[in-house]
Amino acid sequence: MDKRENKVFVGDEHLTVVGKILQPGEAAPDFRLDYLDLVDGTIHTVGLADSTGMVRLLNVVNTLATPICQRVTRRWEAFCTTLPPDTCIYTVSMDLPQMQARWQDATGVLHQTLSAWRNEQFGRDYGVWLKERRLLQTAVFIIDRLDHLVYAEYIADQLREPNYEAAMQAMHKAVLR
Repeated sequence: MDKRENKVFVGDEHLTVVGKILQPGEAAPDFRLDYLDLVDGTIHTVGLADSTGMVRLLNVVNTLATPICQRVTRRWEAFCTTLPPDTCIYTVSMDLPQMQARWQDATGVLHQTLSAWRNEQFGRDYGVWLKERRLLQTAVFIIDRLDHLVYAEYIADQLREPNYEAAMQAMHKAVLR
């Protein structure tokens, strides 16, 4: 498994990222992630194939317990109203599904949060597993209707926000394909 040492940091702390850097044009790795359904109170599992036919933006964050990840997630939520109906945004973190659901309920964020809490497979497959912290590196992925990556941004400084404009341009371009 690929390891990238000293490529990601939080302040003066340098972290090791495990997993291969994904490139546009590659098939998006499948995933099995959980969410808590607030209506029936049960945890459901979602895979990549469950949204095939849609253009998806994966907003990957360390944890919704930090102000920077909350700000980024709220910013993506604001973009939801400008997206065509055959698109979706998912926020992915290692947070427990119950914590994600409570945070969404408290903040009014409506787009789906997905939890990778069961294991580190998503992090490894998408090249975002932060070994020392057992969290995910901040990143943005856009997956087209045929489950291929059309955009990938890996953010080195975990206190920095992604390039929203570039991601949204890639998203709108994927919708037109």
